[in-house]
Amino acid sequence: MTPSILPKLWQNGLRTTKSSLHPDCEYILQLEREERHCLQYIAEHDNNHSCLPFWDSVVCWPYAAVGEMINTTCPAVFSFWGNNTGAVSRNCTSIGWSRPFPPYHTACSVGDDVPIPEDSYFATVKLIYTIGYGTSLVFLFIAVVILLLFRRLHCARNYIHIQLFVTFMLKAVAVFIKDATLFASDDTNHCTLSTAACKASVAFCHYCVMTNFFWLLVEALYLNSLLLSSFHHYRRCLWGFGLLGWGVPIIFTVIWIGSRVCFEDTECWDINEDSPYWWIVKGPIVVSIGVNFILFLNIIKILIQKLNPRLIQFNNSDHYRRLTKSTLLLIPLFGTPYMVFNFLPDYFNVSVRLWFELCMGSFQGLIVAILYCFLNEEVQKEIHMRWLRWQDNSNGVVLPGAKGSQMDTHF
Repeated sequence: MTPSILPKLWQNGLRTTKSSLHPDCEYILQLEREERHCLQYIAEHDNNHSCLPFWDSVVCWPYAAVGEMINTTCPAVFSFWGNNTGAVSRNCTSIGWSRPFPPYHTACSVGDDVPIPEDSYFATVKLIYTIGYGTSLVFLFIAVVILLLFRRLHCARNYIHIQLFVTFMLKAVAVFIKDATLFASDDTNHCTLSTAACKASVAFCHYCVMTNFFWLLVEALYLNSLLLSSFHHYRRCLWGFGLLGWGVPIIFTVIWIGSRVCFEDTECWDINEDSPYWWIVKGPIVVSIGVNFILFLNIIKILIQKLNPRLIQFNNSDHYRRLTKSTLLLIPLFGTPYMVFNFLPDYFNVSVRLWFELCMGSFQGLIVAILYCFLNEEVQKEIHMRWLRWQDNSNGVVLPGAKGSQMDTHF
């Protein structure tokens, strides 16, 4: 079992220490110290005994004569699981040391509730989210090119969609950079790895995740403004949206970096459980999700009122139905499913969180690109018109109505 997969998995029984190390790494380094002391002890003593001293990965057993029974208390490392008051024994026999009795997990009260991770599980998770982020990155890039290439698709709504697409792309790139930095080798010890490169990759990843949530918030604010007919000065609002989506995450990321440098400069800043400074990043994300949820409820309320057959005007019926469709598509994007996990402890049901946030979340960008670009009727119509125009131009025919915008609004 390698240290690289341990920090996320022994949350339930670990105690907070006053050391500068994260408690998840404390017991690993403690075992390494005890192993060094044991090896030094072995080197300093002669080998003229029936049972030689040895290190069994937990306890250093001293030399003993045949027939002698050695008793030792549970090692201090078991205090991380709440108990080190038991005792373990071994007999020195003519053929060497016997097995420890009672076994460590019995004598030291380490029950089955201590999770034992498997490397294959994490390898599967990593493979799935690598495929998800890679696929999303390709489709998002194509979607951004399409929205930028066709001038008749240039409007405030698609401008905001492009920013959202870019945040999903940045998040995917940040995950790849972080994996390349932190998990470049299976032998990497994450309890001692502490380089500027790995810290920068973690900080960049947090920033990209924050921008993604804040541009989801911008999507909700924009749709809410359209329904309230308050989106008159769209250029000024777009500047405000840009500052909210890109600027606010920078502020909190810089504050978090300063806090880690000054007060908790441990490892690669990738272990955040039990850290009060983690809320500098998590807090704004949770707030944005909460505001998104409130805006979503408000949008549903407004749409129900405006779609009332007795109140709706014939000219606006299609407009509100399109907004209703957009709202239903935005349900998974408003962060509503994240409401459950973000208000629970970070160590709550780690396996489910990994599947939901990494595996399912990695395909979120792909879903966004499909819903807001490839299935968009305006995009499909523009691509179709461009294809017909190219065919007619190649045959020397000018397509009627080829000129002129199909979009009569900035929205």
